[in-house]
Amino acid sequence: MTEQRERDATIVADRYLLGELLGRGSFAEVRKARDLRTGEMVAVKVYRAEGSVQDRARQRRELALLGRLRHPALVGMRDSGVTDGRPFVVTDLVEGPTLSQRIREGALPPAEVRRIGAQLAAGLAHVHAAGIVHRDVKPANVLLGDGSQARLADFGIAVAIDGTVATDEGCVVGTVAYLSPEQARGQQVGPPTDVWSLGLVLLEALTGRREYPGPAPEAAMARLFRRPEVPPGLPADLAAILRSMTDPDPARRPSAATVARLLAGSSRTGTGAHRRAPRRRIGARWRALLGVATVLLAGSAAVVVAVSPGSSEAPAAVLDLPALDLPALDLPALDLPALDVPTVQD
Repeated sequence: MTEQRERDATIVADRYLLGELLGRGSFAEVRKARDLRTGEMVAVKVYRAEGSVQDRARQRRELALLGRLRHPALVGMRDSGVTDGRPFVVTDLVEGPTLSQRIREGALPPAEVRRIGAQLAAGLAHVHAAGIVHRDVKPANVLLGDGSQARLADFGIAVAIDGTVATDEGCVVGTVAYLSPEQARGQQVGPPTDVWSLGLVLLEALTGRREYPGPAPEAAMARLFRRPEVPPGLPADLAAILRSMTDPDPARRPSAATVARLLAGSSRTGTGAHRRAPRRRIGARWRALLGVATVLLAGSAAVVVAVSPGSSEAPAAVLDLPALDLPALDLPALDLPALDVPTVQD
């Protein structure tokens, strides 16, 4: 009888035999499982039974959005339901490292970054065409599998485009290191937000370092003082694409579909070595302003962990921004170097 109870406890929906724990987060745990009907290996994400109203809304949103998406660059949903009062979702099992883990081994060559970027941009174009914004594009959410096809995962904080506000009652939602400027300001977000985040991901893959490191308040503020730095030595077209993807103005960023086309269509591979870009120094006046703004932000910031299990990225965060008065900082002056940067037009 005990053996039977243990066996029953490891089976979800009389179909999925749970196995190895792949990861555990604040909202759910993910296990490798065998589909007893097909014999295939899958991933089963089981949400926690307890949780707030917001947690349950997040669960319903992720299930609803995943059900609308089918693309080679996305982790596809196979099944969903409720087991013992806990919602679950069954997805493709992608075995292999995340992009975050791959970057820890060192910077990737431009040709590989171009390929991964083209695949992810195509996936995001599909997401946007379905009326969805991901809002949490980061290396830990990119699964590389066997290396031939990158896939984007974790739609836990994705939202429909017709309701894409960056905030929920004044709180910024996203992973701090990859927030777009509009997310950091608590402004409206949309498809350009995902394009910005993908640009940061590709830059990190090229350099082996995060563009905006440090504690959450400083990382969130830094992108309002300077735009991302594209490393020297890249093919001119790749550098131009990355600059346009990370333009501070969302209206000037190319669409994900355009990014995919440009990255996939170029014959340049950029296999030569490239140097890390030196950090531009910020003057004393701006350092002082950054310190003041950081203090204001830190005084009200609250970070809520909601990350992919095992991630080294800063957690998806909720930052309370009421104390931040951005116009008083006169930030546009810091974007002067961006005036000479070529842009990629749709």
